[in-house]
Amino acid sequence: MIYASDLDQTLIYSTRSMGVPADSPGLIAAEQAEGKTLSYISQEALSLLSRLQTDAIFVPVTTRTIKQYERIHLFQGAIRPAYAIMSNGGNIMVNGIVDELWNRGIRRKVQQGAASAQEARAIFDPIMNEEWVVGERFCDELFFAFVIQRDRMPLEAVLEKAEIARALGWEVSIQGRKIYLVPAAVNKREAIEHIRSMHPGLPLIASGDSILDRCLLDAADYAIAPRHGELYNEQQRNPSCTAYRFTKHSGVFAADEILGYVHEVYRDTRALEDVSR
Repeated sequence: MIYASDLDQTLIYSTRSMGVPADSPGLIAAEQAEGKTLSYISQEALSLLSRLQTDAIFVPVTTRTIKQYERIHLFQGAIRPAYAIMSNGGNIMVNGIVDELWNRGIRRKVQQGAASAQEARAIFDPIMNEEWVVGERFCDELFFAFVIQRDRMPLEAVLEKAEIARALGWEVSIQGRKIYLVPAAVNKREAIEHIRSMHPGLPLIASGDSILDRCLLDAADYAIAPRHGELYNEQQRNPSCTAYRFTKHSGVFAADEILGYVHEVYRDTRALEDVSR
């Protein structure tokens, strides 16, 4: 079995997104920089994830850049995934080494199927200002990430610009304090399908919380999302628009339920394999 999962607000959580105090029992550091803990994972989730390593291929799938992913010390020690998908699918790491061939192929697709980064960014120029945009980065030379003050964001104007961007081959995702502007060719689905092609016949289970995770969950045989984030909010607005399973709890401990479900699926698929032999 292959288990592909988004990281932030799915398996690991910043202090802003945990939903509980950082000194709550059962939490451990997942990521540190300059002596500060930047994100946490629950002890139970880490235990379940560690046990899964021997039974399944675990693939972290994140919008984080390569540098941001490497900052997660959790994946440099107790857990060492053979594959990791970063940059929202723009980069794949195999045994700790970036697959340059994959990256070059993605860049060709972006050039062929989307407007230039400059043209896509220019769509938002009329509405971007210091009143609500705190920072901006062009990540791994593939997509934009804007740090925002969410309560000051002109939502209708952003959604209007997002429709224009979509017609030019770019997608927009609003996640907490960030807005992502990403070429449609840079997506998590194609990246996980590439890894899946190297292991034909294995079922795929996926988890994630954002609009950028939707294509990943849609590609999976089994999918689960936490009771928070864009996908859950969308499901609340329109229950018929998503068919995913959602956790009963929100916040950092939703990861416990997610990984419990992954183990349940693994046991069930193994049982079916044993019966069919």
